[in-house]
This record gives sequence, C-alpha cells and structure tokens, in this order.
Amino acid sequence: MKHKNILLLLIVSAFVMLSSCGEDFLYKAPQGSIDQAALMNQTGINLLTTAAYANMTENNWGATPFNWTFGSMYGGDANKGSDANDQSVLNTMETYNILPTNGYIGEKYQWVYKGAKRINIALQTLAATEGLPEAFTKSRNGEMHFLRALYYFEGIKVFGPFIPWVDETNTENNPLIHNDIDIYPKVIADVDFAIANLPEKQDLPGRANSWAAKALKAKILMQKGDLAAAEPILKDVIDNGMTANGKKYGLEDDMNANFDSFRDNGKESIFAAQFSHDYNNANSGWSLNYPHGGAGSPGGCCGFYQPSNELANSFKVDASGLPLLDNSYRNAPFVTVKNTSTAEGAPLSLNNTMPVDPRIDFAIGRFGIPYKDWGLPKNNWVRDVGNGGFYMPKKHVYTKKEQDAGLASGGIHDGWAPGSAINLQYLSLRDIILMYAECLANRNDLTGAMTQVNKIRTRAALPVNVVMLDGAPAANYKISVYPTTHAAFTNKDMCIKAIRMERKLELALEGLRWFDLVRWGGDYMTKELGDYIHFESQFLVKFATASVLPAAKTMFPLPDGQVQTMGVDENGKPYLEQPAPWK
Repeated sequence: MKHKNILLLLIVSAFVMLSSCGEDFLYKAPQGSIDQAALMNQTGINLLTTAAYANMTENNWGATPFNWTFGSMYGGDANKGSDANDQSVLNTMETYNILPTNGYIGEKYQWVYKGAKRINIALQTLAATEGLPEAFTKSRNGEMHFLRALYYFEGIKVFGPFIPWVDETNTENNPLIHNDIDIYPKVIADVDFAIANLPEKQDLPGRANSWAAKALKAKILMQKGDLAAAEPILKDVIDNGMTANGKKYGLEDDMNANFDSFRDNGKESIFAAQFSHDYNNANSGWSLNYPHGGAGSPGGCCGFYQPSNELANSFKVDASGLPLLDNSYRNAPFVTVKNTSTAEGAPLSLNNTMPVDPRIDFAIGRFGIPYKDWGLPKNNWVRDVGNGGFYMPKKHVYTKKEQDAGLASGGIHDGWAPGSAINLQYLSLRDIILMYAECLANRNDLTGAMTQVNKIRTRAALPVNVVMLDGAPAANYKISVYPTTHAAFTNKDMCIKAIRMERKLELALEGLRWFDLVRWGGDYMTKELGDYIHFESQFLVKFATASVLPAAKTMFPLPDGQVQTMGVDENGKPYLEQPAPWK
C-alpha cells in the first residue's frame, strides 16, 4: 500500500505541473538532440550521410565489416591467439562449437541494423527536403542505397539471406518483421539504384562512386553463386573502372601501399573505410590484433589474431616457385620450427631455408624476419605460444614511421588499445581480379582465367615486395607465374585449384576466407575446415577438441537475444526463426 500511495502522489504531482505550466515543453526538442526539421537542408543531409558512413568504423570486435572473427578465424586463416582466458567467448568460435548466445554474433547483428536505421532516417529526411541541387540529391541517394546494400550484404554473409528487411518505408521505431523472405533481391535492387544514381567521380575520395557500386554488385552476385551475371560486371570494373578521385584502377607495384596511411585511397582501392588517428576513428574493430609486447613493439597489445600454421605453410612452393596444389604443403618440414635453444634472447622459433612465396612475410610476422620497420620481432610479441602459436598478424599493423608521424598509437582506444589511420579496403582490385578469374574458369576459358592469376603473381614477384635483411632477401623467396604448359591451362579442376589457392595467398588475413569457402559449397567448406583442424591440432592442442563444421551450416545462428526480444506474433509464430541447421 505504501508503494501505491507514492505512485499516486507522483501521478497527481505530474498533472499539477502540466496544468500549472502548460504542456508546450512536451513539444520542444530535448537539448543535445536535433529534430528532423533542422536537418532538412543540404548541411543536414550531409550530416546524416556522414553518420551512415560512420557505421563502417563505429564497431566492436564482432561487428567490424572486415570480419577478422567470422571471415579469417572461422575460415582457418588465423586462430584467436592471446591466451585461453582473454575473450574466451571466441574459444568456441575458433573450434566450431559456437552457440546462439555468443556475444560476437549479437554485435554483428546489431551493427547491420544500426547502419540500416541511420540510412533509413537519412532517406526519409532527404525525401522530405525541397530545393536541393539535383546532382547532390542523386549522389546522396545513391550513397545511402550503396551503404544499405553493403550493410545488409554483411548480414547475409554471416547469417544467410533470411533476415528481416527494414527500409525507409517502415517508420516504426521497433519494427517487428519476420525473417521469412530471401532478401538478396532487395539488396541487389538497392545496389542497382546506387549504380544508376552515383557519379563516376566524387568530391571526397572516401565516398562511394558508381564503380564501387558495380564492384559491390559483382561481389554480392558471386556470394549468391551467380557467376554468369557477375562476370561482365567484373570485366567492366577491371577494364574501365576508376576511383572516386578519378584514378584508373590498377594494381599497386608495392603491396604495402594498400596498408599504409601515407598512401590511402590509391588505385587498387575501390571502396575503403576511412580511418583516422583520432580517438573514435582508429579501427576499433581490430584493436586487439597487434603483437603483444610492450614498449618498442607495434601496438603493444593484445596478441590476438595469430595466423594459423596451416596458412603459413600454404606459402611453401615447389622448385619452380609455384604453389603446392596437391596440398603437400602440409607435409614436413614446415616453414617455422620451434627453437630448442635455451640461450637468453634466443627467438621462440626459426625459419629454415625452404623456398616460400614472398607474400608470407608481407602477411605474417615471423621470428627472424624484419617486421616492417620495427626490426626483428621479440619473444614477448607473442602472448602465449601454447594457445596461439608462433605467428603474428602483419598486414594491417602500422609502421614505426606512422606512429612517429602521429598517425597511429598503442593507446588510442580507452587509453590502452592500439589503432591507426590506415584505411581498410572493403572492395579491392586484387579481389575483383581473382573473382573474375573464377568466372572465366567456370565457363572453361582457362587461359583467360590463368592470365588473371598471373597478373597477381607478377605483382607479388616485384623486387619491392621482397623483405630484405642486411642487404639480402630475408628468406629463401621464390615465386613465378604459371607457364602455359601447366595443367591449370588445360584442366578445369586444376585451374580452379590454382585460383582458389591464389585467393588464399593474396587475400590472407583480410577477413574473406570463410565466405569464400561457403560460396564454393558446403561440402567443400567442410572438407577444407576438417583438413585445417587435423593439421592445426599437430601444433595447438585446443584443436584436438574442435568440431568439423557440417556442410549445412553455411551461416551462423541468429543471436538468441534478438530472437527472444522480437518475440512472437499474434498467432504465436516467432518473428525470428533460426535457420534449419541451427534448430
């Protein structure tokens, strides 16, 4: 009774306040916020557009569109790294025992719909705003549809195409929509709208242009399995495409140019997240993924995202400098072996003299090999060898030169997490070229397909891409193009093997591997991951308890929290139903 009396007193007091001072205050925008009317102008639309782009960079470790967990770790490029107790939620993911309650899948799901919400608000405001320049309206409209296609595509890649579609026609604050339709057609319609409305050139290099939209459409079609529809788009992008700032697409001679804040938005970058060194925009989604060591190491935290033994040994080559397409790279000897020396300062592992593709030391940090401009790695750069192995991530890690220039820091996020101004390329020409090779092989143009593969290999073999130590190559590097006498030029199965291996090597640790395995088929995925687990268990005991992912699980489960929150409709049917393989 006491609580009821207090509640009654509060209600009466509220009515007294309303009657004494009127209710005008109920219709005033709260301080610190902005209402739609104030945004119905060119400046306001630009602010809403920026907020929509910002979703690319405002993400937690599970939400990043560069998918170090979902794409690389789940695909066998890397393991969690660090030690077993840190971010233990990832232990079940890396051993293929994930549950719908996993927090990382919850972060990804929220990120998709946060982005969609920002875009829908921008589109609603744009539609209600009069007097805007036509070119401005078309571009911003195209950018919003491009980004919405990208965000929903990320949802499809992780959760499959049966997720709720919410666009600007839905004005509910908490829309309750069933996930009972395939949203691929809606995503493709969005990207088609973007292609039709975006210009070739933009006022800023980070904005999406029509060529980025075409590349995104091709990538969506490839993931969907429609290679025939993707092929002419890929060819058009390669032959005629240009960056938003007007540069003709082309492969950079120096592969490091694609991971260098001094050379962002180059000719190989089709669409990239625009990071800066500021506190809130320095790639927070990858902030765990730097060597662990303290002062004098790049990042100094946190030892996650350690490349796998299987990936490292994939860079072994035969006597002519070609990949071992028969999978004999999994046979001993290995590219790195444990150092048995107990001498003080002796490195944890050694690199022997076997021939390797030089891209191994572009993508992977190894003891005894210079780590960018940081010198040779030190033992404390690896947090727990027993849990993560000997290797360190490298591609996305900043240089000492960038740190000294104020473009990176070991303590940007919350004072402890590393970050940098290095853009990450969501769409790259190297990826497009290798997808085009797949399309050519699919229709039996094997010579055309291998010509595309050899473009990638020719660039990798340039002297600028060889890591040097004391004036000489740091390892026994050997790489060559495929000769026309190779079986890949006449045998379709061998050609496809060569292309798939080239994607593994060229795009290593770029968050793509599991999505490639999925689009190549559930049975293929299961076989590859089963072989990966078997090989990795020789080096890391945690893989002895790993499960082989069934062929039907080409998607992650929907987050249990979202299923519970959405609830059921008036007929008792859940708004969100788990995909059949996860029921």
